[in-house]
Amino acid sequence: MKIVTLSFVLKPMRKPTAAILAMVLTVLSSSGCSMAAQVERTSDITAATIVNAPPGARDVEVAVQQQVDAALVEATPTANLELQTTNTPQVTDDSIDPPEDLVVTHRVVAGDTLTRIATRYDVSVASLLRANDLPNPDLLTVGQIINLPNPPVDYTPSFLILPDSHLVRSVRAADFNVERFLKSRGGALSRMTVVVAKRLADGRIESSGFTASAVIERVSREYSVDARILLAFLEHFAGLITENTVETETELYPLLQPEETSRINRTGLYAQLIWLADQLNQGYYGWKYRGDRVLELSDGSRLFYARDLNAGTIAVQYALGQMSGATDWKTDSSDTGIFQTYSELFGEPFDEAYQTMPADLEQPQLTLPFPRGETWRFTGGFHGGWGNGSAWAAVDFAAPAEAQQVGPCYTSSYPATAVARGTIARLEDGLVVLDLDEDSNEATGWTILYLHVDAHDSLTYGQLIEAGNIIGYPSCLGGFTNATHLHIARRYNGEWIPADCNRCPPSVSVPSFVMSNWKVVGLESQLYQGFMIHELDNRSVVAEQGRFTSINEISW
Repeated sequence: MKIVTLSFVLKPMRKPTAAILAMVLTVLSSSGCSMAAQVERTSDITAATIVNAPPGARDVEVAVQQQVDAALVEATPTANLELQTTNTPQVTDDSIDPPEDLVVTHRVVAGDTLTRIATRYDVSVASLLRANDLPNPDLLTVGQIINLPNPPVDYTPSFLILPDSHLVRSVRAADFNVERFLKSRGGALSRMTVVVAKRLADGRIESSGFTASAVIERVSREYSVDARILLAFLEHFAGLITENTVETETELYPLLQPEETSRINRTGLYAQLIWLADQLNQGYYGWKYRGDRVLELSDGSRLFYARDLNAGTIAVQYALGQMSGATDWKTDSSDTGIFQTYSELFGEPFDEAYQTMPADLEQPQLTLPFPRGETWRFTGGFHGGWGNGSAWAAVDFAAPAEAQQVGPCYTSSYPATAVARGTIARLEDGLVVLDLDEDSNEATGWTILYLHVDAHDSLTYGQLIEAGNIIGYPSCLGGFTNATHLHIARRYNGEWIPADCNRCPPSVSVPSFVMSNWKVVGLESQLYQGFMIHELDNRSVVAEQGRFTSINEISW
């Protein structure tokens, strides 16, 4: 959680509503907790003329209020998430014209950033920079015309690579033993030692050495991505599973070379794998829950996703597309690419495909994750459950201020509590996973992930606890954050569940994230922004960093 303080000069208005307060929030740079050890961010600024443009601000207020009103109406679209369990090649009609609703320019409105524009049109910030001569890409003005990249004229391959059930760390993934598998193959990966840093409760960083199998298992659990697809990438691009000896350069950069890692240091197995896991999640959840229709490759070329693909295949296509140019990418996406490598290591993936998400899924009754009668702060709207790619499944809360608080990182004396009855499925530094179906297997059924908590010393793996029991105390422990808060997210059968599905395709529906009758409502496509609306009396609170205003106060 990054605390940002900005000043605004707005002309006098009538008494602010929750909607107009949310409009003001759109001019704050996105901030909050990130689960990766290192996070790529675009430091752009919202359209600056909002300060002198009340009419534009009013337009945003109306749009946001419409979103709030719409969120109060129950929608019941029918979801069809059945997976294909054969790999019969799908025929794509290349004569089909691109969708008519694609536009070629965007007129900047109050609150816009390049990141927000890129997200809206399913393009990258890099492609916007290539298409526009911007004197200062961090400063946009209301009314400015932004050229969008040319629409695609071709489709991705229609070959099915991986079922959904083999992308997420789901029911059968938890039975796979990484260490045993690597030892049976005897390759270089089975003997590697990897240094990984972790964040302590007071914000300090500490590094420790781990086996490669432990690192792969850790990334698989953190991002909820099946370890076998991670291993298939490591073998396909670096031969780490079957080759006895590899060069040091290959050990350090098995997937991405230094020149491909932009501003972020991606040296070492852990850094490379968390990048891969997040890219797989970006493709999977972006297509399934955010309506992404276009794949943009690392060289800037763009393709429509072929029809009749499934989310697991899209995930692999997307990740491959961030690694190589169009020529290599087509080969890697074919039956002689990652699919063949995976099949040689683990068998044909579609032979054991199964459905991970039922169409009629309902969320169990949950309470807010703190004691009744306390007033906490809603500090982060929907964002990644672990890494930005994971379905925007999480929200953040901050405990009341401490009388003797020193610095942004400390261990709160106010406890985080169980949102429902369940068993403890995982206990790690800063992390607790509560399993609501009580089998202590986080790959099955509903699970609730708590992050940045100093766990209560009485908790043990498999322990049954009741709703309201103490989970731990908010801190800076685990993941990556620079201020004490609680991060909480939902999963079902290992799949991250969006906290709000306001960009879901019409045929997809997910249960609302509701705690103590407070429903999470995201603000368009803006990470960390949004509301919580009380379903019984329509009260609302606004996601806002810090404790500087009452608009983010929440209690039950």
